[in-house]
Amino acid sequence: MSARGTGAASGSVIERIERKWAIAMSAILVVLVAIVIFTGLHWAMMPPSRVETVQPETLNSSGEFVEENLGSAIEPDGSVTVRIVAQQYSFTPQCIVVPANVPITFRATSADVIHGMLITGTNINSMIEPGYVSTFRTTFAQPADHLMPCHEFCGTGHQGMWAHVKVIDRQAFDALERHSGARRLSCAG
Repeated sequence: MSARGTGAASGSVIERIERKWAIAMSAILVVLVAIVIFTGLHWAMMPPSRVETVQPETLNSSGEFVEENLGSAIEPDGSVTVRIVAQQYSFTPQCIVVPANVPITFRATSADVIHGMLITGTNINSMIEPGYVSTFRTTFAQPADHLMPCHEFCGTGHQGMWAHVKVIDRQAFDALERHSGARRLSCAG
């Protein structure tokens, strides 16, 4: 076989290999694009964090996020619901008290811009968007004090936007509720 015949044979082998790789890479690319399109369309129809809406303009005047409803409240089943409003540059309430070893439901919304809620030392990390209610559930295993900074840049005062989450034992929480007589519990007692 001549050198020219060997070069032509190896050239055709290289072309076949390159064609197979091009087909494989094109197939992978098509699959990835299909996954992105499917998930984009699927979640656009049912976004997980935007299930419940609220009017940011009326938060202070009506609905579940009026001032007297904010903070920790015991539900009839014994669980606790914490309602929070984020606004530039504070969380209301500034100090949240919850019992240990009790199911806690956090319900948060924003009065103005996008904020974030991160409770240090836990896996609680949520984005808070105006017009939507962010809801998540957790149980704190033991009494502790946690900081809750805003982790989404919300303006020039962002670095000072934080709150406290104070986890106390259930008996102390029940005594605080009986002593305060209010629907909204705070760290001050």
